[in-house]
Amino acid sequence: MEILICLSVAIFAGLMLSRLAKAVKLPAVTAYLIAGVLIGPYLLGALGIEGVGFTSLENVKSYGIISDVALGFIAFAIGNEFRLAQLKKIGKSATVIGIFQAIFTTLLVDVALIALHFIIPDKFPLPAAIILGAVAAATAPAATLMVVRQYKAKGPLTDILLPIVALDDAVGLVLFAISFGIAKAMTQGAVGIVSIIVEPLAEVVFSLALGFAMGAIFTFFERFFHSRSKRLAMSVAFVLATVGLSQLQFKIFGVHVAFSSLLVCMMLGTVFCNMCDFSDRLMDRLDRWTAPIFILFFVISGAEFELSIFKDLTIVLIGIIYIIVRCLGKYFGALISSRAVKCDPNIVKYLGVTLFPQAGVALGMAIKAEALGEMGKIVANITLFAVLIYELIGPMLTKISLLKAGEINPEGAVSARRKDKQ
Repeated sequence: MEILICLSVAIFAGLMLSRLAKAVKLPAVTAYLIAGVLIGPYLLGALGIEGVGFTSLENVKSYGIISDVALGFIAFAIGNEFRLAQLKKIGKSATVIGIFQAIFTTLLVDVALIALHFIIPDKFPLPAAIILGAVAAATAPAATLMVVRQYKAKGPLTDILLPIVALDDAVGLVLFAISFGIAKAMTQGAVGIVSIIVEPLAEVVFSLALGFAMGAIFTFFERFFHSRSKRLAMSVAFVLATVGLSQLQFKIFGVHVAFSSLLVCMMLGTVFCNMCDFSDRLMDRLDRWTAPIFILFFVISGAEFELSIFKDLTIVLIGIIYIIVRCLGKYFGALISSRAVKCDPNIVKYLGVTLFPQAGVALGMAIKAEALGEMGKIVANITLFAVLIYELIGPMLTKISLLKAGEINPEGAVSARRKDKQ
């Protein structure tokens, strides 16, 4: 009973706060994260009333399956942005910008944080700096998509933004898989060619292979059904199955092989959207079905934020440096690459700012990093701190950039209720 009431309170709090956020012209994603903080273990949850809020961090983590499922659907949605027909139109520009700015940001953050490690080695371990560099590459596909859809943005900047965000996260996931493998090897003291190079690369290759296989099987079985509801049910079944299978681990010739659920689900979406001729209609229905799951994901992510980290000024300082350097990497990485491929002036001017938001994929990386123990908690807390700041200002900056680029109607989104009256 307490679980169901707690989930309903989480969705209700997120929805009600999103109404307040709309009044002050803040995107809904920001409201969901703040709602999580409010009903989390440090505020409402501290009252200890079962079902009314998340009473402890352990209680929050017990809802981890919701985060796993939500991340699976987010990655699946990212994969659907890699439609060959769409990529042919802006393929070269999006590819160059997406890859360049992601790698540029990772290198810039790595340099800054590794230098910081040598200044405070006791407080900030080297593996944490390496992982955070890869986390920095990721943007917030869910947050960006929600801002674009909420305000019905259209234009050159919007057209190139979504594929870049998708590619950005794909590159980020590959970089994270490699960086996490290196950090894991350093933490466990098993530094070698197999642990630092072979196993991370094996994770990427096997993840993409599993995603491709599941995508092909999914497309094959989807064609047996013509009912929209049954096709939707099949889609949900395959995303859930793919998330489940990506938890498998095994050894091949002494090489430990694991999967990245984010990479696997992204490839599932990519294969499906290119092999299935009705995938766009199905994705539209799936987006509506997953809305409550995404709300829960962001609320739970907000509840996971440890307010106690503000007591540690070192962590706060590292978080601030991470935020500033990442923003510089995104802005100048996008500026340099978009100029190089001769993009529209509005793209050159505003694209970098629209890449500031960071949430779902970065949180997924942070959650996975927690497997490394105390060092992983440092990564998770810095990421959560950064995500809260990014989600407070990032979606708002994305909205302002799209508005200045002339791709959002100044009146904003029209509600369904207002539409009915017209």
